[in-house]
Amino acid sequence: MTTGPAQTDLPADYRPWPALWAMVIGFFMILLDTTIVSVATPAIMRGLGADVNSVIWVTSAYLLAYAVPLLITGRLGDRFGPKNVYLIGLAIFTLSSLWCGLTDSIDGLIVARICQGLGASLMSPQTMAVITRTFPAHSRGQAMALWGATAGVAMLVGPLLGGVLVDGPGWEWIFIINVPVGVVAAVLALRLVPRMVTHTHAFDIPGVVLSAVALFCIVFGIQEGEKYDWGRFDDVDVPDWLAPVVSVPGLIGVGVVVFAVFLWWQHRNTNEPLLPLGLFADRNFSIANLGISTVSFAITALSVPFMFWAQGVRGWTPTESALLLVPMALFSAGLAPVVGRLVDRLHPRSITLVGFAGAMVAVTALSFGMEPHASVWRLLLPLALLGVANACLWAPLSATATRNLPMSAAGAGAGVYNTTRQVGAVIGSAAIAAVMQARLAVELPGAEVSETSSRVLPEAAHEGFSAAMSQAMLLPAVILVLGLVAVLFFQAPRHERAAAASAAGSSRP
Repeated sequence: MTTGPAQTDLPADYRPWPALWAMVIGFFMILLDTTIVSVATPAIMRGLGADVNSVIWVTSAYLLAYAVPLLITGRLGDRFGPKNVYLIGLAIFTLSSLWCGLTDSIDGLIVARICQGLGASLMSPQTMAVITRTFPAHSRGQAMALWGATAGVAMLVGPLLGGVLVDGPGWEWIFIINVPVGVVAAVLALRLVPRMVTHTHAFDIPGVVLSAVALFCIVFGIQEGEKYDWGRFDDVDVPDWLAPVVSVPGLIGVGVVVFAVFLWWQHRNTNEPLLPLGLFADRNFSIANLGISTVSFAITALSVPFMFWAQGVRGWTPTESALLLVPMALFSAGLAPVVGRLVDRLHPRSITLVGFAGAMVAVTALSFGMEPHASVWRLLLPLALLGVANACLWAPLSATATRNLPMSAAGAGAGVYNTTRQVGAVIGSAAIAAVMQARLAVELPGAEVSETSSRVLPEAAHEGFSAAMSQAMLLPAVILVLGLVAVLFFQAPRHERAAAASAAGSSRP
């Protein structure tokens, strides 16, 4: 089985694995910042005097700025070269990380996180596009296993590293630590990643605007819904005829309508649409996109209530809380190479079914284990199972999504796939905040998540707060059911179907 380049214009001495490792460092860093904030949320609330909605925007603003441009940044890689776009994004991300660490206000932190997200959106599709353009389809599974393992482990390790830094030098260092890592990643990319043939692309500006407006309206409406009691934005003065729109349901409705207009425009745009709907004609590409969005939703969403509960009810420090995730990270990283080898040999349905079923059981068990006096093993066992499930999801989904893509669509396909992954994370972050507030209103009437910014809650609140956070954890479990159903419809990769058809034809008399 070869792992040589799939693109003939590469240098004769080009080695794809060192180049991939160089880019994976930066990819790991940007995904780490997706979840590293979760364990630092109470500390940021205390340090900057923020409320829960503001501090949740520290995560959501990053995810939104990351997700919205991904469709076009994948195309930028095709047009100007993955290496160039990756390095520009890395520079923006690294400088913005320093800005995050030095800011002294919640508003300043949110703005800096938006810039971070823009840098991440430039970097992320380039790593996946390089794999698609340099590894042949039949051996792409191991390369995608590294990409998928990086994504999975980064989202799990984030809270652990965040806890160590918050308890040590302070929450600011969850951002400042990116600076030296970013410098090393830039040096390695300059030395090891080759320049590739570029493809001329037109840029769909109306599509960019429509997708950005739609995503912002939907995410803002979901996240701010509980704050405004799912009604009108009282602090906005508008004429009566506009009142239905200037409300949470109205804003979400506008987002849905604008997204429908976006899809219509993509269908009508005969030049070069931002979202090439033709990619979705491949069943596996469509299913993998749906699958990764549910995984990203679940992983992003579950860490927030879990960390609030661990610190507020059990009284564990950020580091102690994050150490609970060690089994999850170890199993996910340790099994990644094994799964990578299996991805090239087994039907994608078999591995991903194990992953989704395991993740569903793990998150549900974790929810029931979040009681004030529960034994630690009731948390560690489901978290370990979640690590096993995680290893069976990221690499198989990413490899299956890209196997059938032509080289000219590598950037576009990577952009679409990363967009759906990030949209899942954005909506997961917003939805879990809304569910947490809603369940607190039932279990602890009058309480706000912001009231938990102290290290430990009063004992009288432990039962109610535990119930609210436990119930919120069921949301990602339910979302994982969608992924489980979707992967039932996976097909064998196209090159395997062609080989089987050829073998069947040659065996006929």
